[in-house]
Amino acid sequence: MREFKRTDRVADQLQKELAVLIQREIKDPRLGMVTVSGVEVSRDLGYADVHVTLLGEQDAERIKENMAVLKRAAGFLRSQIARRIKLRHVPELRFHYDESVVRGQRLSSLIDEAVANDRDRHDDEPEGGDDERGEGERD
Repeated sequence: MREFKRTDRVADQLQKELAVLIQREIKDPRLGMVTVSGVEVSRDLGYADVHVTLLGEQDAERIKENMAVLKRAAGFLRSQIARRIKLRHVPELRFHYDESVVRGQRLSSLIDEAVANDRDRHDDEPEGGDDERGEGERD
């Protein structure tokens, strides 16, 4: 079994703290419903890549605006993290939009559409189709 590295523990703690801070402390009205989906910390703890999703935001312009707000708030968030987590050096925060949720929803809808098309195609087949295979009705 793999032991957790220090960077993994720091990343988990950063994710928890950032989720709370973004939700409660950033007062910018342009910021939508942001979810911290993951954090990756560099080996030297110099940088933390924060992956975020935006609920209900599909518009590229709104996504760009939200990312700009988070980028501007990075210094504030970093100072708040320094107060909450005991680290010698708090990593620099770099925010990235996580498209995996949107991609997952798109794939799920494509699968649902394919299943519905397959079901419609089977419903359109003639009823006597089973007789050809010797699986007809029994008396």
